[in-house]
Amino acid sequence: MVNTVKRIPQFLISVLPGTAVCIVLTLIAIGAQILEERAFEHPYIEALVIAILLGIAVRSVWQPGPLWKPGINFSAKLLLEIAVMLLGASISLGAIMASGAALLMGIVFTVILALLTSYTISRLLGLPQRISILIACGNSICGNSAIAAVAPVIGANGDEIASSIAFTAVLGVVVVLGLPLAFPLLGLTETQYGTLAGLTVYAVPQVLAATIPIGLVAAQVGTLVKLVRVLMLGPVVLTMSLLRSRIAGAEGETPTKLGLFHLVPWFILGFLALASVRSLGLVPDAALRPITMTAGILTVISMAALGLGVDIRVVGRIGGRVTFAVTASLIVLLIVSILLIRMLGIA
Repeated sequence: MVNTVKRIPQFLISVLPGTAVCIVLTLIAIGAQILEERAFEHPYIEALVIAILLGIAVRSVWQPGPLWKPGINFSAKLLLEIAVMLLGASISLGAIMASGAALLMGIVFTVILALLTSYTISRLLGLPQRISILIACGNSICGNSAIAAVAPVIGANGDEIASSIAFTAVLGVVVVLGLPLAFPLLGLTETQYGTLAGLTVYAVPQVLAATIPIGLVAAQVGTLVKLVRVLMLGPVVLTMSLLRSRIAGAEGETPTKLGLFHLVPWFILGFLALASVRSLGLVPDAALRPITMTAGILTVISMAALGLGVDIRVVGRIGGRVTFAVTASLIVLLIVSILLIRMLGIA
């Protein structure tokens, strides 16, 4: 115990330089997002994406040495796990109940079908298993946030995460800009369009950017559907943690026998605990915003760290296949979402 306490200052000193670099990149990324919000009212490229791109850019001209690596690794792993845990505080069972049983089941069905389709398409294109899982989760649930949450659970490395996030982010912007065309072309009502946006657009801010030009009803419906879709992240991450050993074996790694706290990582248990506390009404509304903001900032710091560990040559070699996989998966998601709207008779 005494030795552990003595090692804490040494650990903090060792991680300080690399963490400081990640924080600087984070401040630049957040500043860029603020400028976007002032210019366009909504950020089309989030700070999370900007941070990882900045990290990649810096890494292409500078390779961090031993002084910087401990802090970069600390930021990429532990800070990301803490951020995922804190996200649980924003999950409430009330949001599930408010959506109605039919729509809820429809969203669950859409997410599961999109997961399986995206994963299958990626594997048929010859992409590695972990990248295929990241693309499937990002496309089906909530884009970059889902990729960031699933990545540490399945043991994905920086190159795999960067590849998935970079191309998903670009396509996410294209969807936000192009989806409003579906409103007149398909003859949708505001409720139908809001449902379509909530089922297909990656991030909550992007849902607002895609629906507010159509109308208030579209924005309200889209946000509700999107939040219910985000709730699928918990069960999916938990499932991935239980399959981690099998994923490692499929990648040619030696599967290890894991105990409960390895099969279900500590931050997933924390996520579920905070979600339960929130659902019981024990998390004050006043605390929710600071918790969510903290999780967001820690995630951006982690993405900057991941970018600093990316070999751009690896990303370039698989870029075409990742782009095709993300695009094909999104097309399938759009088709399934439109069919769901028609089947449920949403007016």
